[in-house]
Amino acid sequence: MMTAMATLRVVTYNIHKGVQGLGPARRLEIHNLMQAVQGFDADIVCLQEVRGFNRKMQRHFAHWPEVGQARYLAPPGYEAVYRTNAVTRHGEHGNALLARWPVLGHGHHDVSDHRFEQRGLLHVCLQVHERPLHVVVVHLGLIHASRERQVQQLGAFVAREVPPDEALVVAGDFNDWGQRLHQAMAALGLHTFEGIRDATYPARLPLLHLDRIYARGLRPLSAHVPHGPQWARLSDHLPLVAELAYA
Repeated sequence: MMTAMATLRVVTYNIHKGVQGLGPARRLEIHNLMQAVQGFDADIVCLQEVRGFNRKMQRHFAHWPEVGQARYLAPPGYEAVYRTNAVTRHGEHGNALLARWPVLGHGHHDVSDHRFEQRGLLHVCLQVHERPLHVVVVHLGLIHASRERQVQQLGAFVAREVPPDEALVVAGDFNDWGQRLHQAMAALGLHTFEGIRDATYPARLPLLHLDRIYARGLRPLSAHVPHGPQWARLSDHLPLVAELAYA
């Protein structure tokens, strides 16, 4: 039986493939990211730029995890779902979801808009408070026209795969530099936090609100972005942490 005010903590975080820096200064941050993810104490963690594997990085870093990054980052007792967006010369990367709730099913939908960017939607259905909750993890393109078309594809996907009476969260890196997608998302019944513009990029001097959490059938309560030198080291993005409530 669901309580009158059941809440969920949802995080979205672009982890930059677990590696920071360039050339000789390149460093592995995946172990510190694991501690950060555990510290969120979140119900759902939506991740972008997650490596399934990378042979070059495996050779370069002595302590590269023996399992995929999604599974490695999952706190004890959480389920991890990963699907590939991009296949590269040395490996692959994509979106992932970590959940403390049971996974009922999951799928992937390719929304690549041109041959230079491989993009996809990760759809996971969870059983939360004895009812289904759908979560779509996104990482949209770098060109605004591409993002507009990808939101249209998202809308068609949701209409096809998510029953209208079931709760939905869409979270991820929208690459939307000027909040130009809010209206298109609202047309899909997906809403975010009124008046909150928490900058998440770049991590060292955050100016842009690229990372978003939208919801349908859930009410956004609050959101915050952790700051500090320790967060600036982990990725080129900062995480967005939100509290949502069932009506």
